[in-house]
Amino acid sequence: MIKFVLMVNRQGQTRLSRYYQPVELSRRAALESDVVRCCLSRKKDQCSFVEYKDFKLVYRQYAALYIVVGVTDTENELSIYELVHNFVEVLDKYFSRVVSSLLTQLNTPPVCTHLSAHTCLHTPVCTHLSVR
Repeated sequence: MIKFVLMVNRQGQTRLSRYYQPVELSRRAALESDVVRCCLSRKKDQCSFVEYKDFKLVYRQYAALYIVVGVTDTENELSIYELVHNFVEVLDKYFSRVVSSLLTQLNTPPVCTHLSAHTCLHTPVCTHLSVR
């Protein structure tokens, strides 16, 4: 089961986040910084699956952005890895040139990002999903 999804840039700034289990706001910042530090410190030739505390991290890099998914120990890491890639492909086809447009937006104020019919995000540290 997916516990959370984060999208962070190379500087470690959380661009989007989504939690599927309740996590206190005070704990989120610490969790995100630890998770981001763990994934960004790894080399490109290392595995994209990391055991972290009581769950696993599955991450994937797209240009200057990292998509990190926290999952339970029983979840299939390869299926999550593929899910992230499929989601990015859908965004790329739907919005055309997702990668290049997101990279230019990283240094500008965040724009409203619709990820579901009930979600609209306007802040740099948001509560939803990712892109390439």
